[in-house]
Amino acid sequence: MGEVVVLPVVTSLDAPAEQALKLALAENLKDAVIIGYRQDGTEYFRSSIADGGTVMWMMERAKLKLIRLVDSMTG
Repeated sequence: MGEVVVLPVVTSLDAPAEQALKLALAENLKDAVIIGYRQDGTEYFRSSIADGGTVMWMMERAKLKLIRLVDSMTG
């Protein structure tokens, strides 16, 4: 098989969690919040930040960015 190329585009197709995590690792992040589901359906949460208020602020900022992205795509 050939090399898989990740295109910098917005898509409605899901990607494997491993791919998203590899891309995040390549960004040399200062802080990270990971939210996901294990194969058995149970929730998983991990943060490099101890302060819950800061984590919630980051999540709300990410939510706002997602809302604005969807709004810009739907006109």
